[in-house]
Amino acid sequence: MTSGAAFVDLDRTLVRGASGPAFSQAMREAGIVTQGPIPGESLVYRMFDLIGETRPAMLLTRQAVRLAKGWSAEDVRSAGALAAERLATVVQPFAHALLAEHHRAGRPIVLATTTPVDMVAPLAERLGFDDVLATRYRTGPDGRYDGTFDGEFVWGPGKLRTVRAWADAHDVDLRESYAYSDSFYDARLLDAVGHPVAVNPDVRMLALATLRRWPIRHLDVPAGVAKLPLLGMELTRIAQYGLRPEFVPYVRFTFEGLDNVPSHGPAILVSNHRSYFDPVALAFAFARTHRPVRFLGKREVFDAPVVGSLARAIGGIPVDRATGSDAPLEAAAVALGAGELVMILPQGTIPRGPAFFEPELKGRWGAAKLAAMTKVPVIPIGLWGTEKVWPRNERVPKVWNVTSPPRVTVTVGEPVELGLSDAEEDTRRIMAAIADLLPAEARSHREPTAEELAASYPPGKAPSGTDETARRPGQD
Repeated sequence: MTSGAAFVDLDRTLVRGASGPAFSQAMREAGIVTQGPIPGESLVYRMFDLIGETRPAMLLTRQAVRLAKGWSAEDVRSAGALAAERLATVVQPFAHALLAEHHRAGRPIVLATTTPVDMVAPLAERLGFDDVLATRYRTGPDGRYDGTFDGEFVWGPGKLRTVRAWADAHDVDLRESYAYSDSFYDARLLDAVGHPVAVNPDVRMLALATLRRWPIRHLDVPAGVAKLPLLGMELTRIAQYGLRPEFVPYVRFTFEGLDNVPSHGPAILVSNHRSYFDPVALAFAFARTHRPVRFLGKREVFDAPVVGSLARAIGGIPVDRATGSDAPLEAAAVALGAGELVMILPQGTIPRGPAFFEPELKGRWGAAKLAAMTKVPVIPIGLWGTEKVWPRNERVPKVWNVTSPPRVTVTVGEPVELGLSDAEEDTRRIMAAIADLLPAEARSHREPTAEELAASYPPGKAPSGTDETARRPGQD
């Protein structure tokens, strides 16, 4: 028996919401259906988008075979091709990467859906599926539907039987297979495979998946990102509503150039690193753009008991610099391919000692390499003043400083012009673009005081007298 396959549901799993509106519109455009939308049709679809499949709705769907009597199967396939063009635009952003992952592993990917096969096959072909398991309407000698099913109504137990029959015919081991669905009515299918995954689960599927400890995914966000049950909102978006500068009286913010953050589509955001308060300042800035940002951070952050779980839940990507692995950049590339924003601090860590005061910023090559991989714009961000809120030598920010709070400036610049062929040169351009966003005092050399030097070291670390500029980033 061969290795497993991946079985993927259509509505609310592979695509956002119901596919029905796209098919209905295509059928009318193809002239198969002449009347306008059925009264209440849009309400039914909105309810489906909100709560998922219901038994009464599926019983009505089962009767559609009678309504289709006399339709030309060839015309329906043509309408399916029209619908595929529209549905391809609402495929969940991270679904493509998931399908590609299974293909790389050598698993066939199979679309398993109640939707009639003549309607959905063009979409499956367009997306690179290896096969389609869908409801089939029987045709007569004239190529028209005769009002009966040809085999199973592929829903609930019928879908499981169809999948089992396909697996037997193709020598596929279900215990080595994956199944992805939002619907409680696919629970039997998910229980039959070795790797069940609840995707955007309806209420009952959510409860069952939680009870069975099945993985829960949302293919509109990176793997591991948590979303609030029922509301379907990720934690980052919820948190952004509460990120108001007036709630942090110990700091004053100035935000400049936020319009340079794209309102949609991918971009690599890069910033200098001055303080443990930098992520907070950036979070307040991004909250004003109303877009979630995925960030690359040191693995130590993700290994922390509470902070690490939160970092993963909002889409953080851990980086273990000691390994030199490209896995973090590959994960970031997947996020960018799905239209996300990705944040990188090219310096890797906060400079300490004399390096903290160097006017020339030095960075690692990760951002430049990621830009070359993905060909997306790199947006520079200059941070200034965060070290006054949380100096490196303090264990907590100065939250008591409410009478004379320091000013923190977050300045977003225009995309950096890169050659995308020389990582070292592109890194220099990126760091220079960040430096240009800082105040003039940051771009001139000066000798720091002993107190300033001490504040640039972690708690308990005294200045060593060594040239800390020598330990700054290289080729990783």
